[in-house]
Amino acid sequence: MPIETLDFTQPFFRVQHTTDERRISIEGRAIVLNLGGRNLSVEDQTIAPLSSVIVQDSTLSGVERAVIVHDFDAHADDNELFAWVKDTWPSAFDVRQEERLRGVSHYMSPKVFVGNVGLTMYHSGSVPLNVGLHKDHPFCPVPGFREVHTQIVGFGKMQQCRERDVETLYLEEFLAPGTTHKPMYDAEGNYPWHQYETITPSIFMAVEMLPEGARVPDMEIQNG
Repeated sequence: MPIETLDFTQPFFRVQHTTDERRISIEGRAIVLNLGGRNLSVEDQTIAPLSSVIVQDSTLSGVERAVIVHDFDAHADDNELFAWVKDTWPSAFDVRQEERLRGVSHYMSPKVFVGNVGLTMYHSGSVPLNVGLHKDHPFCPVPGFREVHTQIVGFGKMQQCRERDVETLYLEEFLAPGTTHKPMYDAEGNYPWHQYETITPSIFMAVEMLPEGARVPDMEIQNG
């Protein structure tokens, strides 16, 4: 199907969603996240499902499903970008009303669903962020919910802990622009205690994949 432009991060970034494309040409630099069930190709390299890379003036081949983020490095001053974002996006606490988010410098774009995939960008404005360890996702109680995060601007890390205490940390993945952490859920959609933490003020994209039969929350839906 044609490449579809999603408007949930404008005017900061240009995000596209595409499915079933044999070849796609990318002009300039962009982050490509493979949302398909099989590898896609960039020149002679393969990108595994739920993995992402930065590409430049390249051709993607065999795209089953992908999200493409343009302009991730087009802003000359990150601090000016972050100030603009804070003036535009509401706080995550105001939107989600989760107690762990109260008082946290965490802002979120609108969420858009493309079929069963929900996309949101977050600006995390403090170091540390202290967003709070969690293992449940209240908006999607259906078993099988899957989520990954892709770093867009700045640097962060995804932390996994044995208990709801960061001192029980057992795994940490570094996230630079264009990086998506490895899936941390099991076959039934169970998660360990986990949280996103900042290394620098950051923007990342949350990618939420709903299982078959889950009701899409009442919000903007594109191609849904």
